[in-house]
Amino acid sequence: MNEWTSYQLQDFIPFTADVYFRLLERMGETFWPLHLLTLPLGVATLVLALKHRTRLACLLPAPLWAFVAVAFFIQRYAELNWAGGYVGYAFIAQAVLLVVITLTGWGMDNAPRATHPPVAIGIAITLFGLILMPLIMQMLAPLSGGSWYQAEVFGIHADPTAVTTLGLVLIMLRGFALWLAAIIPALWLVISGLTLQVLDSGGAAVLFVVLVIALVGLVWKSIEPKR
Repeated sequence: MNEWTSYQLQDFIPFTADVYFRLLERMGETFWPLHLLTLPLGVATLVLALKHRTRLACLLPAPLWAFVAVAFFIQRYAELNWAGGYVGYAFIAQAVLLVVITLTGWGMDNAPRATHPPVAIGIAITLFGLILMPLIMQMLAPLSGGSWYQAEVFGIHADPTAVTTLGLVLIMLRGFALWLAAIIPALWLVISGLTLQVLDSGGAAVLFVVLVIALVGLVWKSIEPKR
């Protein structure tokens, strides 16, 4: 027991900030111009969710979660951290869950979207993951000596994929299905936020703020009367 209490958070992060951000940059370099497909796909998913095309909106992110699982975690991140492969399998589980929800229609929220606070929170989180995160990273990357390829993008990198999906499920789902679909994205934001904190990156605070806002939306939608 005393051995475990002697460990600190940084003992579980076996790489430096330079190595980690170079990994993000390699993902951008390797899969460009896939960005030109994943970003419009994310926007289309948001539009479909707002138009109550919920089944299709649930299905579209599923292959992107599987792609990030294999291309980022299993093939690359696992080289830096032994836990990367397990996280990759969790991302595959999220992809399967989205497909199951699509096929069964379980937990879909068919209530009006307009002027509804949890939905507004979901829209804001989705737009942040799709648009603001890549733009912020693109502006900050040159300051740290990186290229614009370091900008994290939905469907290619893990953080914006998790953030965007949290927003989308907050719009589309309700009840137990909503919480189940939010677990893996939320847990990854915790892990990523702690990792960035150890690496002294300001991105940690951003992820924690997004997570808190998302939890407010989840609780709000869970306790309100069904419309």
